[in-house]
Amino acid sequence: MDKTKQNMFHFYVGIKTTNGLSVKLLFILHSPTKINLHVIIVMAIQAFHGSACCFHSHLLHSSSSTTASPSFLASRRFQPCSSKGKILKLNCSSSGNNGDQDYLLDAPVSVGDGFSFSGGKYSDGPSPSDEWFKQGKMVKAYSIPGTGEKAKDPIFGLVMGSGSQATGDRFRWFCVESGSADNPPVILIHGFPSQAYSYRKVLPVLSKDYHAIAFDWLGFGFSDKPQPKYGFDYTLDEYVSSLKSLIDELAVTKVSLVVQGYFSPVIVKYASTHQEKLSNLILLNPPLTAQHAKLPPTLSIFSNFLLGEIFSQDPLRASDKALTSCGPYKMKEEDAMVYRRPYLTSGSSGFALNAISRNMKKDLKRYVEDMHSVLKDKNWKVQTTICWGQRDRWLSYDGVEDFCKDSNHKLIEVPMVNML
Repeated sequence: MDKTKQNMFHFYVGIKTTNGLSVKLLFILHSPTKINLHVIIVMAIQAFHGSACCFHSHLLHSSSSTTASPSFLASRRFQPCSSKGKILKLNCSSSGNNGDQDYLLDAPVSVGDGFSFSGGKYSDGPSPSDEWFKQGKMVKAYSIPGTGEKAKDPIFGLVMGSGSQATGDRFRWFCVESGSADNPPVILIHGFPSQAYSYRKVLPVLSKDYHAIAFDWLGFGFSDKPQPKYGFDYTLDEYVSSLKSLIDELAVTKVSLVVQGYFSPVIVKYASTHQEKLSNLILLNPPLTAQHAKLPPTLSIFSNFLLGEIFSQDPLRASDKALTSCGPYKMKEEDAMVYRRPYLTSGSSGFALNAISRNMKKDLKRYVEDMHSVLKDKNWKVQTTICWGQRDRWLSYDGVEDFCKDSNHKLIEVPMVNML
C-alpha cells in the first residue's frame, strides 16, 4: 500500500483464476478513516465477476474511463477481463457542487439474485426476493429525529448516496399482509437476525381466520436501514418506541403479537405499558433465564471491534450462517438468497447489523431481567403462551418449564424443532 498524497491511498490486488487468467486491480481510497481489508477483498471479487452489479456503495470503472457523471458510474456494468494485466480502478469520487466532498453511491437494484457467496445463480428472471417484495408494502411509522446532516459511511467517513439518506419525516417499514382486514389482527414479529420472510408459510394459514401482518424491523429486510447516529441508533429502547408507532399505524383495535427469539424482551417491554392494546402474546423461544441473557458466539461476533465490522458485511456470515447455526436444519438456496439480498444490495444492512449487535450485547441482560419480572408480576393481565422448540442450539431449555409453572403461563413444547 502506498500513500501518494495526503489522505489518498491506493494499492493493487492480483487475482489469478484456475484457467490462468490474471487480473490486476488498482484500488484508490480517498480520506479513509479505517481500512477494512475484508471489504476490499469483496470489492475485488465483485470487480472480477463483471456480470454482477457493482459492489454496493462504490464506483467501479476501467482505467480508460474519462470523467463521468455519478449516475453513469453507478449504473454501469462490466464484463470479465479478457486480457492479462488489465487494470480496474475503484474510485470514491466527488459528486455535487462541492468538489472537495467524497461520496459513496448506492448500487442500483440488481436484476436477479446478484452475487452470492454461497453458490447463488445469476438469473435474468424474478428472484424469490423480488416475488416476496411484491407481496408487501411500505408503511411509514416513527418520526425521524436529527439535524438533517448527511449520513456517512462509518468505515471510510464518506457521505452515503441518496438511497441511504433519510427521506420524509417517518421511517419506512416493509409489511406483508394476509387475510381480511375485518378479521382480528395478528402481528408476526421476526427475531434477531431474521426477516419477516420467516413467516411466509404462516401468513396464508392464519389468513383464514385472522388479519395477519408480518414486518421487517428497521435495519432488516426491506425496511429502512438508517446509518447509526443519523436518526436511529438501533438501541433496544428505540425499538420499543418505534414498535409503538408501527402498531398504532397498523392496528386500531386490540391486537395479538407473535414474536421470535431475542426481540421478545423488546415486545414485552412495549406490552408492559400497553396491556390494553393486546389480546394475546405468543413468545417463540424467548430468552427467559439468566443463561439466555447473552448472545451466542455466532451473533456476538458482529459486535466485536473490527471483526464485527468485517463479518457484518459478509452476506454469507450475516445471513446464512447466523440463521442456520441455531438448529440442525439446512436452508434452501432460494430462501437463503432472500435473506442475503439486503447484504448484497447495500452496506447499510451490515452497518445496522453491527450496531444492533452491540446494543443487544450491551442491554440484553437488563431487558431479559425486566421481561422476567413483568411476566411474573401479578398485574400482568395479557394471556401469554410460550412455545419452545427443543432443538434450539442458542437457548437452553433448562429453567423454561419452571418459569412457566411459576408465572402460570401456558407452555407448548415442540420436541423436534429448533428456534421457532
